[in-house]
Amino acid sequence: MPATAPTPAPTLPSGPGNPAFYEVFGERYFVMPGSEGYREQGIASWYGEPFHGRRTSSGAVYDMHELTAAHKTLPLPSFVRVTNLDNGRGVVVKVNDRGPFAEGRIIDLSYAAAQELGIIKSGTGRVEVEALVTEREQNAKSAVAPASQRIFLQVGAFGDEANASRLKGNLESSGVQNVVIRYDDAVSPALYRVRVGPLSGSAEYDALAARMASLQIANPQLVMESQPPRGLPSTP
Repeated sequence: MPATAPTPAPTLPSGPGNPAFYEVFGERYFVMPGSEGYREQGIASWYGEPFHGRRTSSGAVYDMHELTAAHKTLPLPSFVRVTNLDNGRGVVVKVNDRGPFAEGRIIDLSYAAAQELGIIKSGTGRVEVEALVTEREQNAKSAVAPASQRIFLQVGAFGDEANASRLKGNLESSGVQNVVIRYDDAVSPALYRVRVGPLSGSAEYDALAARMASLQIANPQLVMESQPPRGLPSTP
C-alpha cells in the first residue's frame, strides 16, 4: 500500500529538535528560524530498518513507511517537496528528524519517500528540496507566538540533591553566576541537574564551556529549556 503524502499544516516550530544550535561530530549547526524561501539542490540519502521505531529528534517515533525526512537545520516540523533531478519524480515529506551528517548530503529520506523517488537501490540521488509554507501556516505564525527556547549549559546530573548543591556552591564560589538546579523526575531514578544560564547565544556558550574546562568540569552539555508562561516563575 503506497504511503500517503502528508498534508502541510500550520504547525509551529518549538520544543524538541529546535535548539538555537547543536553540535554533531564537532560540527555546529544553527537551526533556521523558519522554512519560508528555503530551496536547495544536493544529494539525498535514505534511512530505514535499523532506525524503524526509534525516537526522532522531534520526539515522534520514526516509521520508515511514512513520508518523512531528516534535515540538519530546517525547523521541526517542516514540510518540503523533494524532486529527483534525474527522473523528475517528486514527493512531499514532513521533516521531523535531524541529519544526515554524512558529508555532502542535504536530506535523509524515509524508506517510503526514497521509494517514491526511485533511489532505494542506488542509496542516494540528486534532488531539489523546496520548503512548503501554506497560507494557513503563515496566518498561524502571525497569530501565535512560538514558545521561546532558552540556552543552558548543563554541568552535572546527580541522584543525590546534596551533590548537586555542592557543585552549585563550588561554581558560585568560583565566580560563576546564574547556576540553577533542575529536578527531573521524568527519568528513573530522578536526577538533580545543575545548569548555568540562560545564555545569550553561541559566543557566551563557548566562553562558559571554556571556563568549565578550566574548572575541570568534564563534558558539559548544551540543553534547551522552554520559556515559562508569562507571570509564572521558573524553578530555581
